[in-house]
Amino acid sequence: MILELLRGWGMVGALVAAVFLTVGLDRIDADARGAYIFRPLLIPGVLVIWPLVLWRWYLYETGTERWENRYDPPRKAHFTVGWLMPIGICLIILAGLSVRQTAPTDFEPIQLSAPPETAQ
Repeated sequence: MILELLRGWGMVGALVAAVFLTVGLDRIDADARGAYIFRPLLIPGVLVIWPLVLWRWYLYETGTERWENRYDPPRKAHFTVGWLMPIGICLIILAGLSVRQTAPTDFEPIQLSAPPETAQ
């Protein structure tokens, strides 16, 4: 069932990528007009985030997108993320060092295969 959902997501994403990269990109970005070489590089991203691509394209086409406020939510999160990431990295390192395993002392190694015999 999960594979069928992923296959469906990918098929819809491929359809959106085909339409968006041939028609939509020229309509929403003036700098992308005539630049066809980089478009195949966008296909994997559009396959994954096609609902966001459709939503942004809809907002742009209807004129409801407020361009000046476009980056406000990410900018508001920068301060919080700027503190959470280094704290999280330190906690991960400390957790990894505290649960470090040691080799068992009561275990004798066993040779699984004999070394190849050399012909003399």
